[in-house]
Amino acid sequence: MTGGPVVAASAPGRGPDEVTARRRFVTVSFLFWFPIGMSIATGVLLFTERGMGLAAIAGFYAAHSLTAAAMELPTGGLSDVIGRRPVLAIAGLLNLAAFTLIGLGAAGWAIALGMGLMGLARALSSGPAEAWYVDTVHAHGGPDADLRTGLARGSSATSAALALGTLLGGGLPWLLGLAPGLGEWLTDATGGLVIPLSVPALLGALVEVVFVLYVLSALTEPPRSRTGVRGVVGGVPAAIAAGLRLGARDALIRRILLTASAAGAALAAVELLTPGRAAALMGTAESGALVFAGLACAGFLCSALGSQLAPLVARFAGSSERAVLVSLGLVTLGLTLLGLTAHSMSALATTVAVTGYGLVYLGLGAAGPNENDLLHRRVDASGRATALSVQSLSLQLVAAGAGLGAGALPPGPLPWLLAATAVLAGALLWVRRAAPAKPLPDAVPRTETDGTAPVSAHP
Repeated sequence: MTGGPVVAASAPGRGPDEVTARRRFVTVSFLFWFPIGMSIATGVLLFTERGMGLAAIAGFYAAHSLTAAAMELPTGGLSDVIGRRPVLAIAGLLNLAAFTLIGLGAAGWAIALGMGLMGLARALSSGPAEAWYVDTVHAHGGPDADLRTGLARGSSATSAALALGTLLGGGLPWLLGLAPGLGEWLTDATGGLVIPLSVPALLGALVEVVFVLYVLSALTEPPRSRTGVRGVVGGVPAAIAAGLRLGARDALIRRILLTASAAGAALAAVELLTPGRAAALMGTAESGALVFAGLACAGFLCSALGSQLAPLVARFAGSSERAVLVSLGLVTLGLTLLGLTAHSMSALATTVAVTGYGLVYLGLGAAGPNENDLLHRRVDASGRATALSVQSLSLQLVAAGAGLGAGALPPGPLPWLLAATAVLAGALLWVRRAAPAKPLPDAVPRTETDGTAPVSAHP
Protein backbone atom coordinates (compact mmCIF):
# COMPACT_ATOMS: atom_id res chain seq x y z
CA MET A 1 0.00 0.00 0.00
CA THR A 2 2.98 2.28 0.51
CA GLY A 3 6.36 2.52 -1.06
CA GLY A 4 7.46 4.81 -3.79
CA PRO A 5 5.04 7.29 -5.30
CA VAL A 6 3.10 4.60 -7.10
CA VAL A 7 -0.37 5.06 -8.54
CA ALA A 8 -2.75 2.61 -10.07
CA ALA A 9 -2.21 2.08 -13.74
CA SER A 10 -4.12 4.50 -15.91
CA ALA A 11 -3.58 6.20 -19.19
CA PRO A 12 -2.43 9.81 -18.88
CA GLY A 13 -4.82 12.28 -20.39
CA ARG A 14 -8.03 10.34 -19.67
CA GLY A 15 -10.84 11.98 -17.74
CA PRO A 16 -11.20 15.69 -16.94
CA ASP A 17 -8.17 17.90 -17.00
CA GLU A 18 -6.58 19.16 -13.80
CA VAL A 19 -8.47 22.47 -13.80
CA THR A 20 -11.84 20.73 -14.16
CA ALA A 21 -11.00 18.17 -11.48
CA ARG A 22 -9.88 20.95 -9.15
CA ARG A 23 -13.12 22.88 -9.69
CA ARG A 24 -15.25 19.82 -8.97
CA PHE A 25 -13.24 18.98 -5.85
CA VAL A 26 -13.61 22.55 -4.56
CA THR A 27 -17.37 22.51 -5.20
CA VAL A 28 -17.86 19.18 -3.42
CA SER A 29 -15.80 20.39 -0.44
CA PHE A 30 -17.89 23.56 -0.14
CA LEU A 31 -21.26 21.84 -0.50
CA PHE A 32 -20.42 19.20 2.12
CA TRP A 33 -19.23 21.57 4.83
CA PHE A 34 -21.61 24.52 4.27
CA PRO A 35 -24.64 22.93 6.03
CA ILE A 36 -22.39 21.73 8.85
CA GLY A 37 -21.25 25.33 9.32
CA MET A 38 -24.88 26.45 9.56
CA SER A 39 -25.44 24.05 12.46
CA ILE A 40 -22.46 25.27 14.51
CA ALA A 41 -23.91 28.55 15.75
CA THR A 42 -27.36 27.22 16.73
CA GLY A 43 -26.73 23.60 17.74
CA VAL A 44 -26.53 23.97 21.53
CA LEU A 45 -29.20 26.68 21.62
CA LEU A 46 -31.59 24.55 19.54
CA PHE A 47 -31.19 21.56 21.83
CA THR A 48 -31.68 23.77 24.88
CA GLU A 49 -34.84 25.25 23.35
CA ARG A 50 -36.11 21.69 22.87
CA GLY A 51 -35.81 21.20 26.64
CA MET A 52 -32.54 19.26 26.78
CA GLY A 53 -30.14 19.69 29.68
CA LEU A 54 -26.40 20.14 29.38
CA ALA A 55 -25.72 16.50 30.21
CA ALA A 56 -28.01 15.36 27.41
CA ILE A 57 -26.45 17.84 24.97
CA ALA A 58 -22.99 16.56 25.87
CA GLY A 59 -24.29 13.05 25.16
CA PHE A 60 -25.50 14.13 21.71
CA TYR A 61 -22.07 15.44 20.76
CA ALA A 62 -20.44 12.33 22.20
CA ALA A 63 -22.68 10.23 19.94
CA HIS A 64 -21.36 12.18 16.97
CA SER A 65 -17.69 11.94 17.96
CA LEU A 66 -17.71 8.28 18.96
CA THR A 67 -19.58 7.22 15.82
CA ALA A 68 -17.15 9.14 13.61
CA ALA A 69 -14.12 7.64 15.38
CA ALA A 70 -15.48 4.09 15.40
CA MET A 71 -16.36 4.13 11.70
CA GLU A 72 -13.39 6.09 10.36
CA LEU A 73 -11.28 3.15 9.20
CA PRO A 74 -14.09 0.83 8.04
CA THR A 75 -15.62 3.55 5.88
CA GLY A 76 -12.26 4.55 4.45
CA GLY A 77 -11.72 0.96 3.41
CA LEU A 78 -15.21 0.86 1.92
CA SER A 79 -14.35 3.77 -0.39
CA ASP A 80 -11.23 1.97 -1.61
CA VAL A 81 -13.32 -1.13 -2.37
CA ILE A 82 -16.53 0.16 -4.00
CA GLY A 83 -15.48 3.62 -5.21
CA ARG A 84 -15.42 7.27 -4.15
CA ARG A 85 -18.70 8.48 -5.64
CA PRO A 86 -21.13 6.01 -4.01
CA VAL A 87 -19.60 6.51 -0.57
CA LEU A 88 -19.84 10.31 -0.87
CA ALA A 89 -23.44 10.05 -2.05
CA ILE A 90 -24.28 7.85 0.95
CA ALA A 91 -22.63 10.43 3.24
CA GLY A 92 -24.84 13.14 1.77
CA LEU A 93 -27.99 11.07 2.24
CA LEU A 94 -27.04 10.36 5.86
CA ASN A 95 -26.51 14.06 6.49
CA LEU A 96 -29.87 14.77 4.86
CA ALA A 97 -31.53 12.45 7.36
CA ALA A 98 -29.43 13.82 10.22
CA PHE A 99 -30.30 17.48 9.62
CA THR A 100 -33.96 16.59 9.22
CA LEU A 101 -33.99 14.73 12.54
CA ILE A 102 -32.09 17.52 14.30
CA GLY A 103 -34.29 20.25 12.84
CA LEU A 104 -37.61 18.55 13.56
CA GLY A 105 -36.80 16.25 16.47
CA ALA A 106 -38.19 17.21 19.85
CA ALA A 107 -37.32 13.92 21.56
CA GLY A 108 -33.86 13.10 22.82
CA TRP A 109 -33.65 9.83 20.89
CA ALA A 110 -34.33 11.62 17.59
CA ILE A 111 -31.60 14.18 18.21
CA ALA A 112 -29.14 11.49 19.34
CA LEU A 113 -29.90 9.46 16.23
CA GLY A 114 -29.39 12.53 14.06
CA MET A 115 -26.03 13.28 15.66
CA GLY A 116 -24.97 9.66 15.26
CA LEU A 117 -25.91 9.70 11.57
CA MET A 118 -23.94 12.92 11.15
CA GLY A 119 -20.92 11.26 12.75
CA LEU A 120 -21.25 8.33 10.34
CA ALA A 121 -21.48 10.74 7.41
CA ARG A 122 -18.37 12.52 8.68
CA ALA A 123 -16.48 9.23 8.71
CA LEU A 124 -17.69 8.34 5.22
CA SER A 125 -16.65 11.71 3.80
CA SER A 126 -13.17 12.00 5.31
CA GLY A 127 -11.31 10.67 2.29
CA PRO A 128 -13.28 9.90 -0.88
CA ALA A 129 -13.51 13.40 -2.40
CA GLU A 130 -9.81 14.08 -1.96
CA ALA A 131 -8.93 10.58 -3.14
CA TRP A 132 -11.06 11.13 -6.25
CA TYR A 133 -9.29 14.40 -6.97
CA VAL A 134 -5.79 12.92 -6.58
CA ASP A 135 -6.67 9.85 -8.63
CA THR A 136 -8.03 12.05 -11.41
CA VAL A 137 -5.03 14.39 -11.48
CA HIS A 138 -2.64 11.44 -11.52
CA ALA A 139 -4.61 9.80 -14.32
CA HIS A 140 -4.43 12.96 -16.41
CA GLY A 141 -0.98 14.33 -15.58
CA GLY A 142 0.95 11.41 -14.13
CA PRO A 143 2.34 10.84 -10.62
CA ASP A 144 4.41 14.04 -10.69
CA ALA A 145 1.44 16.34 -11.38
CA ASP A 146 0.95 19.25 -8.97
CA LEU A 147 -1.39 18.39 -6.10
CA ARG A 148 -0.75 21.22 -3.64
CA THR A 149 -2.75 23.83 -5.53
CA GLY A 150 -5.92 21.74 -5.69
CA LEU A 151 -5.56 20.46 -2.12
CA ALA A 152 -5.06 24.03 -0.92
CA ARG A 153 -8.13 25.29 -2.75
CA GLY A 154 -10.23 22.40 -1.48
CA SER A 155 -9.15 23.16 2.08
CA SER A 156 -9.87 26.85 1.52
CA ALA A 157 -13.34 25.97 0.22
CA THR A 158 -13.99 23.91 3.36
CA SER A 159 -12.97 26.78 5.62
CA ALA A 160 -14.96 29.31 3.59
CA ALA A 161 -18.03 27.06 3.75
CA LEU A 162 -17.72 26.77 7.53
CA ALA A 163 -17.24 30.53 7.91
CA LEU A 164 -20.18 31.47 5.68
CA GLY A 165 -22.34 28.73 7.14
CA THR A 166 -21.63 29.88 10.69
CA LEU A 167 -22.64 33.45 9.86
CA LEU A 168 -25.76 32.39 8.00
CA GLY A 169 -26.78 29.84 10.63
CA GLY A 170 -26.38 32.36 13.42
CA GLY A 171 -28.09 35.15 11.49
CA LEU A 172 -31.19 33.36 10.21
CA PRO A 173 -32.96 32.96 13.59
CA TRP A 174 -32.09 36.58 14.40
CA LEU A 175 -33.53 37.76 11.07
CA LEU A 176 -36.71 35.75 11.67
CA GLY A 177 -37.02 37.46 15.01
CA LEU A 178 -36.96 40.91 13.41
CA ALA A 179 -40.33 40.33 11.74
CA PRO A 180 -43.06 40.69 14.39
CA GLY A 181 -44.82 37.42 15.02
CA LEU A 182 -43.05 35.49 12.24
CA GLY A 183 -41.27 33.12 14.60
CA GLU A 184 -44.45 32.45 16.56
CA TRP A 185 -46.42 31.89 13.35
CA LEU A 186 -43.82 29.41 12.11
CA THR A 187 -43.96 27.48 15.37
CA ASP A 188 -47.76 27.45 15.52
CA ALA A 189 -48.20 26.52 11.85
CA THR A 190 -45.98 23.44 12.25
CA GLY A 191 -47.27 22.35 15.63
CA GLY A 192 -43.93 23.17 17.24
CA LEU A 193 -41.90 21.01 14.87
CA VAL A 194 -40.19 24.02 13.27
CA ILE A 195 -38.89 26.88 15.40
CA PRO A 196 -36.59 29.70 14.29
CA LEU A 197 -33.52 27.95 15.70
CA SER A 198 -34.28 24.82 13.64
CA VAL A 199 -34.40 26.68 10.30
CA PRO A 200 -30.60 26.46 9.68
CA ALA A 201 -30.65 22.66 10.12
CA LEU A 202 -33.60 22.27 7.76
CA LEU A 203 -31.97 24.54 5.19
CA GLY A 204 -28.88 22.36 5.56
CA ALA A 205 -30.98 19.33 4.65
CA LEU A 206 -31.92 21.05 1.36
CA VAL A 207 -28.26 21.76 0.63
CA GLU A 208 -27.53 18.06 1.11
CA VAL A 209 -29.91 17.26 -1.75
CA VAL A 210 -27.85 19.54 -4.00
CA PHE A 211 -24.65 17.89 -2.71
CA VAL A 212 -25.84 14.37 -3.56
CA LEU A 213 -27.01 15.37 -7.03
CA TYR A 214 -23.71 17.11 -7.76
CA VAL A 215 -21.64 14.15 -6.56
CA LEU A 216 -23.59 11.72 -8.72
CA SER A 217 -23.27 13.94 -11.81
CA ALA A 218 -19.76 15.40 -11.50
CA LEU A 219 -17.61 12.78 -9.73
CA THR A 220 -18.04 10.09 -12.34
CA GLU A 221 -15.77 7.06 -12.11
CA PRO A 222 -14.83 4.38 -14.62
CA PRO A 223 -16.65 1.05 -14.35
CA ARG A 224 -15.25 -1.12 -11.58
CA SER A 225 -15.21 -4.88 -11.55
CA ARG A 226 -18.37 -6.20 -9.98
CA THR A 227 -17.85 -6.81 -6.29
CA GLY A 228 -20.51 -8.71 -4.41
CA VAL A 229 -21.34 -8.47 -0.73
CA ARG A 230 -18.74 -11.11 0.09
CA GLY A 231 -16.06 -9.19 -1.80
CA VAL A 232 -16.90 -5.92 -0.06
CA VAL A 233 -16.99 -7.50 3.40
CA GLY A 234 -13.71 -9.28 2.72
CA GLY A 235 -12.01 -6.29 1.11
CA VAL A 236 -12.74 -3.68 3.76
CA PRO A 237 -10.88 -5.44 6.63
CA ALA A 238 -7.93 -5.97 4.31
CA ALA A 239 -7.87 -2.27 3.47
CA ILE A 240 -8.12 -1.41 7.18
CA ALA A 241 -5.21 -3.70 8.05
CA ALA A 242 -3.13 -2.14 5.29
CA GLY A 243 -3.98 1.33 6.61
CA LEU A 244 -2.92 0.43 10.13
CA ARG A 245 0.46 -0.71 8.80
CA LEU A 246 1.14 2.67 7.22
CA GLY A 247 2.80 4.34 10.17
CA ALA A 248 4.78 1.26 11.14
CA ARG A 249 6.38 0.83 7.71
CA ASP A 250 6.94 4.38 6.50
CA ALA A 251 8.67 7.05 8.58
CA LEU A 252 7.18 9.93 6.59
CA ILE A 253 3.62 8.68 7.00
CA ARG A 254 4.33 8.15 10.70
CA ARG A 255 5.31 11.83 10.91
CA ILE A 256 2.08 12.84 9.16
CA LEU A 257 -0.03 10.79 11.57
CA LEU A 258 1.77 12.21 14.60
CA THR A 259 1.36 15.71 13.19
CA ALA A 260 -2.37 15.08 12.80
CA SER A 261 -2.43 14.06 16.47
CA ALA A 262 -0.72 17.32 17.44
CA ALA A 263 -3.28 19.26 15.39
CA GLY A 264 -6.02 17.41 17.29
CA ALA A 265 -4.57 18.59 20.60
CA ALA A 266 -4.48 22.17 19.33
CA LEU A 267 -8.05 22.12 18.06
CA ALA A 268 -9.35 20.51 21.25
CA ALA A 269 -7.84 23.28 23.36
CA VAL A 270 -9.11 26.06 21.12
CA GLU A 271 -12.64 24.71 20.73
CA LEU A 272 -13.06 23.83 24.42
CA LEU A 273 -11.49 26.86 26.07
CA THR A 274 -12.28 29.77 23.76
CA PRO A 275 -16.07 29.96 24.35
CA GLY A 276 -15.52 30.32 28.10
CA ARG A 277 -12.98 33.08 27.60
CA ALA A 278 -15.39 34.89 25.29
CA ALA A 279 -18.21 34.63 27.86
CA ALA A 280 -15.92 35.86 30.65
CA LEU A 281 -14.84 38.79 28.50
CA MET A 282 -18.40 39.86 27.65
CA GLY A 283 -19.96 39.06 31.02
CA THR A 284 -22.84 36.86 29.83
CA ALA A 285 -23.12 33.56 28.05
CA GLU A 286 -25.40 34.97 25.34
CA SER A 287 -23.11 37.82 24.34
CA GLY A 288 -20.12 35.52 24.69
CA ALA A 289 -21.75 33.07 22.28
CA LEU A 290 -22.24 35.87 19.76
CA VAL A 291 -18.60 36.91 20.06
CA PHE A 292 -17.47 33.30 19.72
CA ALA A 293 -19.53 32.89 16.55
CA GLY A 294 -17.75 35.89 15.03
CA LEU A 295 -14.39 34.64 16.25
CA ALA A 296 -15.03 31.16 14.88
CA CYS A 297 -15.90 32.67 11.51
CA ALA A 298 -12.66 34.66 11.57
CA GLY A 299 -10.77 31.49 12.47
CA PHE A 300 -12.22 29.62 9.50
CA LEU A 301 -11.28 32.51 7.23
CA CYS A 302 -7.72 32.41 8.59
CA SER A 303 -7.65 28.68 7.90
CA ALA A 304 -8.86 29.33 4.35
CA LEU A 305 -6.15 31.94 3.86
CA GLY A 306 -3.51 29.57 5.24
CA SER A 307 -4.64 26.82 2.88
CA GLN A 308 -4.51 29.20 -0.06
CA LEU A 309 -0.98 30.22 0.92
CA ALA A 310 0.20 26.62 1.38
CA PRO A 311 1.87 26.32 -2.07
CA LEU A 312 3.60 29.67 -1.56
CA VAL A 313 4.85 28.59 1.88
CA ALA A 314 6.22 25.38 0.33
CA ARG A 315 8.07 27.34 -2.36
CA PHE A 316 9.40 29.81 0.19
CA ALA A 317 10.49 27.06 2.62
CA GLY A 318 11.95 24.89 -0.13
CA SER A 319 9.76 21.79 0.25
CA SER A 320 6.45 20.54 1.63
CA GLU A 321 8.28 19.11 4.64
CA ARG A 322 9.81 22.47 5.55
CA ALA A 323 6.44 24.13 4.96
CA VAL A 324 4.86 21.87 7.58
CA LEU A 325 7.62 22.84 10.03
CA VAL A 326 7.03 26.57 9.45
CA SER A 327 3.25 26.21 9.67
CA LEU A 328 3.32 24.27 12.92
CA GLY A 329 5.67 26.91 14.30
CA LEU A 330 2.90 29.48 13.72
CA VAL A 331 0.41 27.22 15.54
CA THR A 332 2.80 26.87 18.49
CA LEU A 333 3.23 30.65 18.65
CA GLY A 334 -0.54 31.20 18.55
CA LEU A 335 -1.23 28.76 21.38
CA THR A 336 1.56 30.29 23.45
CA LEU A 337 0.05 33.76 23.03
CA LEU A 338 -3.34 32.42 24.10
CA GLY A 339 -1.75 30.83 27.16
CA LEU A 340 0.21 33.91 28.20
CA THR A 341 -2.93 36.07 28.09
CA ALA A 342 -5.26 33.60 29.83
CA HIS A 343 -5.42 35.53 33.11
CA SER A 344 -5.90 39.01 31.67
CA MET A 345 -8.94 40.78 30.22
CA SER A 346 -7.18 44.01 29.26
CA ALA A 347 -7.51 45.42 25.77
CA LEU A 348 -3.88 44.60 24.99
CA ALA A 349 -4.17 41.02 26.26
CA THR A 350 -7.41 40.53 24.32
CA THR A 351 -5.77 41.79 21.12
CA VAL A 352 -2.83 39.45 21.63
CA ALA A 353 -5.17 36.53 22.33
CA VAL A 354 -7.20 37.19 19.18
CA THR A 355 -3.96 37.37 17.21
CA GLY A 356 -2.91 34.03 18.70
CA TYR A 357 -6.27 32.52 17.79
CA GLY A 358 -5.84 33.63 14.20
CA LEU A 359 -2.29 32.26 14.03
CA VAL A 360 -3.47 28.83 15.19
CA TYR A 361 -5.92 28.54 12.32
CA LEU A 362 -3.61 30.19 9.80
CA GLY A 363 -0.86 27.68 10.63
CA LEU A 364 -3.16 24.66 10.59
CA GLY A 365 -4.59 25.78 7.26
CA ALA A 366 -1.12 26.10 5.72
CA ALA A 367 0.12 22.79 7.13
CA GLY A 368 -2.76 20.60 5.90
CA PRO A 369 -2.30 20.75 2.10
CA ASN A 370 1.45 20.27 2.39
CA GLU A 371 1.04 17.24 4.66
CA ASN A 372 -1.47 15.70 2.28
CA ASP A 373 0.73 16.43 -0.73
CA LEU A 374 3.40 14.30 0.94
CA LEU A 375 0.88 11.62 1.91
CA HIS A 376 -0.55 11.22 -1.58
CA ARG A 377 2.90 10.77 -3.06
CA ARG A 378 3.48 7.91 -0.61
CA VAL A 379 0.34 5.83 -1.14
CA ASP A 380 -1.31 4.42 -4.24
CA ALA A 381 -4.89 4.74 -5.42
CA SER A 382 -5.94 1.39 -3.91
CA GLY A 383 -5.45 2.68 -0.37
CA ARG A 384 -5.67 6.46 -0.64
CA ALA A 385 -9.00 6.93 1.13
CA THR A 386 -7.95 4.52 3.86
CA ALA A 387 -4.76 6.52 4.44
CA LEU A 388 -6.81 9.71 4.79
CA SER A 389 -9.09 7.93 7.25
CA VAL A 390 -6.12 6.84 9.37
CA GLN A 391 -4.95 10.45 9.38
CA SER A 392 -8.40 11.71 10.41
CA LEU A 393 -8.68 9.04 13.09
CA SER A 394 -5.33 10.12 14.57
CA LEU A 395 -6.64 13.69 14.85
CA GLN A 396 -10.02 12.74 16.32
CA LEU A 397 -8.77 10.31 18.95
CA VAL A 398 -6.14 12.69 20.29
CA ALA A 399 -8.60 15.59 20.16
CA ALA A 400 -11.04 13.61 22.30
CA GLY A 401 -8.38 12.76 24.89
CA ALA A 402 -6.87 16.25 24.86
CA GLY A 403 -10.30 17.79 25.32
CA LEU A 404 -10.96 15.67 28.39
CA GLY A 405 -7.53 16.54 29.75
CA ALA A 406 -7.90 20.27 29.14
CA GLY A 407 -11.30 20.23 30.82
CA ALA A 408 -9.87 18.55 33.91
CA LEU A 409 -7.03 21.05 34.31
CA PRO A 410 -7.49 24.29 36.25
CA PRO A 411 -8.32 27.27 34.01
CA GLY A 412 -5.41 29.44 33.09
CA PRO A 413 -2.25 29.18 30.98
CA LEU A 414 -1.50 25.49 31.65
CA PRO A 415 -3.96 23.85 29.18
CA TRP A 416 -2.89 26.24 26.42
CA LEU A 417 0.81 25.75 27.04
CA LEU A 418 0.46 21.95 27.13
CA ALA A 419 -1.26 22.09 23.74
CA ALA A 420 1.52 24.35 22.47
CA THR A 421 4.08 21.82 23.68
CA ALA A 422 2.31 19.02 21.81
CA VAL A 423 2.33 21.03 18.57
CA LEU A 424 5.97 22.00 19.07
CA ALA A 425 6.83 18.31 19.41
CA GLY A 426 4.97 17.68 16.15
CA ALA A 427 6.88 20.50 14.45
CA LEU A 428 10.26 19.15 15.56
CA LEU A 429 9.52 15.91 13.71
CA TRP A 430 10.03 17.85 10.47
CA VAL A 431 13.47 19.28 11.25
CA ARG A 432 15.13 16.41 9.37
CA ARG A 433 14.13 15.17 5.94
CA ALA A 434 12.47 11.78 5.76
CA ALA A 435 14.26 8.97 3.98
CA PRO A 436 12.83 7.72 0.67
CA ALA A 437 10.12 5.11 1.04
CA LYS A 438 11.03 1.45 0.73
CA PRO A 439 8.86 -0.87 -1.39
CA LEU A 440 6.66 -3.12 0.67
CA PRO A 441 7.04 -6.88 0.43
CA ASP A 442 3.32 -7.39 0.04
CA ALA A 443 0.56 -5.62 -1.81
CA VAL A 444 -2.91 -4.62 -0.75
CA PRO A 445 -5.20 -7.64 -1.17
CA ARG A 446 -7.40 -7.42 -4.24
CA THR A 447 -11.15 -7.61 -3.95
CA GLU A 448 -12.24 -7.56 -7.57
CA THR A 449 -13.72 -10.79 -8.80
CA ASP A 450 -11.63 -10.87 -11.94
CA GLY A 451 -8.34 -10.56 -10.08
CA THR A 452 -7.21 -7.43 -11.90
CA ALA A 453 -5.48 -4.53 -10.23
CA PRO A 454 -7.61 -1.68 -8.88
CA VAL A 455 -8.51 0.92 -11.44
CA SER A 456 -7.59 4.53 -10.80
CA ALA A 457 -10.76 6.56 -10.27
CA HIS A 458 -11.43 9.07 -13.00
CA PRO A 459 -14.36 9.97 -15.24
